[in-house]
Amino acid sequence: MNRQDLLNRVPEVQWRRALPDTDQTALLVIDMQEYFRSMVRDIIPTLKRLIGACRESEIPVIYTQHGHDDPSQDGGMLGEWWGDLILTGTERAQIIPEIGPLPGETVVPKNTYSAFHGTDLEMHLKENEVENVLVSGVMTNLCCETTARDAFVRDFRVFFLADGTATAGDDYHLATLKNLAYGFAYVLTCDEVIEHIKKKHA
Repeated sequence: MNRQDLLNRVPEVQWRRALPDTDQTALLVIDMQEYFRSMVRDIIPTLKRLIGACRESEIPVIYTQHGHDDPSQDGGMLGEWWGDLILTGTERAQIIPEIGPLPGETVVPKNTYSAFHGTDLEMHLKENEVENVLVSGVMTNLCCETTARDAFVRDFRVFFLADGTATAGDDYHLATLKNLAYGFAYVLTCDEVIEHIKKKHA
């Protein structure tokens, strides 16, 4: 199933439509690291265009970087569930350079699915008067979905990028899009967001 076919199946549960207020928005780029390169290869060009549009319009781009210093101490349930964890400081932990952060952009280290758990992400967003978050990255149904749900319950308006996220299979991806569209997030494409940004900042 191609990406457009997936998107065509979301509207059946998405009756709410909205676009973000770009003056109060940040783009979250979740765990786009070398560990996941084979999984995210297809979304890199689209995500690169979105990141570029956000930077041109001074919309903050915030990266997360998943890693574990010592899985026996900080692996938690992820260690039991997956076994193979990303070790901090290794090549696999590095953010993919094609879309990596510029000097001065925020990188939030994390060691579980949610980018909010045990991090200063919420404080950083509120200090910068961010009320809307665009969620992109990997994996759609794990770190991206958990972060989106967590953002919602913290009263951020969540915009989830259907073609700016990736995971291990179409079924997982579509399930997340439907669940989030039903109860947690406005599901959009990167092109919709880019077009909206350009119109607002023309």
